[in-house]
Amino acid sequence: MIKSMTGYGSAKGTVEGLEITVELKSVNNRYLDTSVRLPRSFLFAEEAIKAAVQAHISRGKVDVFVTVDTSDAGDMTVRVNEPLLRGYIEAIRHISCEYSLDNDMTAMSVSRFPDVLTVEKKDLDAEAISAGISAIADEALRDFDAMRLREGAKLRDDVLSRLDTIDRLVTTVENEAPKTVAEYRKRLEQKMQEVLGSTGIDENRILAEAAIFADHIAVDEETVRLRSHMSQLSDMINGSSPTGRKIDFLIQEFNREANTIGSKCQNSEIAHVVVDLKSEIEKIREQIQNIE
Repeated sequence: MIKSMTGYGSAKGTVEGLEITVELKSVNNRYLDTSVRLPRSFLFAEEAIKAAVQAHISRGKVDVFVTVDTSDAGDMTVRVNEPLLRGYIEAIRHISCEYSLDNDMTAMSVSRFPDVLTVEKKDLDAEAISAGISAIADEALRDFDAMRLREGAKLRDDVLSRLDTIDRLVTTVENEAPKTVAEYRKRLEQKMQEVLGSTGIDENRILAEAAIFADHIAVDEETVRLRSHMSQLSDMINGSSPTGRKIDFLIQEFNREANTIGSKCQNSEIAHVVVDLKSEIEKIREQIQNIE
């Protein structure tokens, strides 16, 4: 099943006591362009996230947002600088005794002295956190893929519907082309009768001129190639591997055959059909810009 290049997915999880949320969104792009945004202290996980994205997505502009809630992580430790504290206490006692001053030390008062208390941040296990974020990213990507598959199914149905319309238009071209030759021969006979009158008309000359004209306007090769392209497109659109780039190239071939038919046609009916044909091809081209 084909996938759309546009989508959104998210997932949450806990890694090493950290509450982590991963969100993804993507838009159309010719190649894969991944942008990861996460807190500065977790930049070590960026490559792991990009690897997870590359395993799921072949092209598109993908933005990944990682938020980390550390409020419940317990990653901060308060330590007492024991030697420094003892130094402060001894100095205060000395001042109290030496100068006959009241010693009103309390735990709160001494804790306010510079550098008595220090706050240390627990070291992060980068490898474990990277693996955990990657696992959450995989879950977000599965949610992301589910949305892209739903959008892809709509694109597939629309393209197949337009292929049916193109098939009918090509059939019309195939039916109308022989009529053009017959009408040309009829006009040629009338003109020759007007010029030659009762002198007589060389039937072989008419046949030769009609054959040359038929060869000049023949679109058999173009319609055969169009039907081959239609079959290829149908197979691609029903396949499971990313085929957006291939389909983009194939649609260029559709346009080439339609333009050739338009340049050869000598029939107003076929000219109108070619306009409709090119319109349907253009609509398919617009739709496939969303296909991965």
